Amino acid sequence: MEVIAKSTVHTKRKLVKGAMMAIAIFSLFTLGGCVGGGMDTLSSAKVDRSVSTGTVPTAPVTADSVSDETTVRNAVTSADLNKLNGQPVPWANASTGSAGVIDTIVENNASGQVCRQFRTTRHSYDGIANFFGKTCLLTDGEWQLLSFQQAG
Repeated sequence: MEVIAKSTVHTKRKLVKGAMMAIAIFSLFTLGGCVGGGMDTLSSAKVDRSVSTGTVPTAPVTADSVSDETTVRNAVTSADLNKLNGQPVPWANASTGSAGVIDTIVENNASGQVCRQFRTTRHSYDGIANFFGKTCLLTDGEWQLLSFQQAG
């Protein structure tokens, strides 16, 4: 009997199975380091606590900031709250180039002293910031700015 053609299906299956097994073993060894805690090369690295992120330094008190505070205080204390009827009060300081809008002024006399609490923005060369403040009327008729803090 003479063989005309030899079947290669059985040989091809063995080659495919062998290749699949080789890929699986290769993947197991290469990806095993990603999930294995003992194979971490940086496990002995220390955390650097000297670096601080996400913190904003407090702005130093300067002549410009004091000038802006005085300008805002003057705008708050000279505003006629009966005529404003909730309308915002714009302010500008020509000496510093800063400007802003006082959007809330609340007057109270609970402690026997007239005080006004306010919220304003300040647009300056440093950017735009929100501020809260409080000013009170002294016995001599002068207004004193008790607080002017940047909103967090």
